[in-house]
Amino acid sequence: MIFKDFSENELYLFINGKLIYKRWLDTGASKVFDVMAYDKYTLASIKELGNENGLLIVKARIKLTPTEQGGRKTDIISGYRPNHVFEYSSEGKLQRTYIGDINFEGADLMPGEERIGTVRFLLVKELEQYLTKGRKWWLHEGPKIIGEAEVL
Repeated sequence: MIFKDFSENELYLFINGKLIYKRWLDTGASKVFDVMAYDKYTLASIKELGNENGLLIVKARIKLTPTEQGGRKTDIISGYRPNHVFEYSSEGKLQRTYIGDINFEGADLMPGEERIGTVRFLLVKELEQYLTKGRKWWLHEGPKIIGEAEVL
């Protein structure tokens, strides 16, 4: 049984009731308490973990680029799944994209607007290093930047 818990600026990961990992979201520092259990389950695929336990969920500020600055022409709805990009190569090309959906309350989000919501990422070990408080990343549709987000 895998269980994730958030408490203020801390993320805890438990397996069978035992704490195996802790991350301080404001600094990005982390500690692995049980290396064997941590590696065994963090290298598992999303299907092996199951949908509820296979997600990294963060609160974020989502801001869409205005249409006149190259953003989308239409709004997005809660549940929208853009490509999430945290780094670019030295040539300015996408280095890697991550899968995640954006969820928020209220009306659709229009280009040029911003809103607080949650982003649910598929559990990928390499993604953890980027999910620190204040970290910004870019939202893409293919090669086109359509907005940015910031971990709250």
